[in-house]
Amino acid sequence: MYFEVKVLPPAYEFIGGLPKKMRAKVYRGIDLLKLFGFRLGEPHAKPLKNAEGLKELRIKLASDICRVFYFHYKDRLYVCTSGYIKKADKTDEQEILRALRIRNDFLKEHGL
Repeated sequence: MYFEVKVLPPAYEFIGGLPKKMRAKVYRGIDLLKLFGFRLGEPHAKPLKNAEGLKELRIKLASDICRVFYFHYKDRLYVCTSGYIKKADKTDEQEILRALRIRNDFLKEHGL
């Protein structure tokens, strides 16, 4: 079973600004999400605690780490909201809030 992944503009801009090898790894993560959907787990994806259904694609290249936030939306569709370069051990709360805001705007526009 294949799943569809929609990359919203903030996530697309983030991915486009990454170095070529990191960008390739992010697209590989998105391909895995398309293939495995809800079955995609660690180390590739992880749900965020206290973030209302938001999950993160976990991408690492050497010592560089980035995260792309996404959520499940209707049937077989996943939506990537945004991303960031991780510099601390803990996921940045401001980035989570930004991803939640983008998700809420998407849900308002497209309905639940």
